[in-house]
Amino acid sequence: MTNVVLPELGEGIEKATISYWYFNPGERVTEKEDLVEITTDKATFNLPCPASGIVSEIFFHEGDSVNIGEILAVIDEG
Repeated sequence: MTNVVLPELGEGIEKATISYWYFNPGERVTEKEDLVEITTDKATFNLPCPASGIVSEIFFHEGDSVNIGEILAVIDEG
């Protein structure tokens, strides 16, 4: 299992908003493929999949605010 964590996005940015999930739980993803789009007050980012596998769980939904370091989703590599 691989946790997808909201990384540091720049100096002074403490949280971001989930804009769009490219995959749903149960769908197969490939490493480095765009997984989720997030927005801060300064920019919009696409976070890539850190591993290939199946999205087993998503913890935040579109429109939710997330703090840096929180787990966004889990990818099951098995």
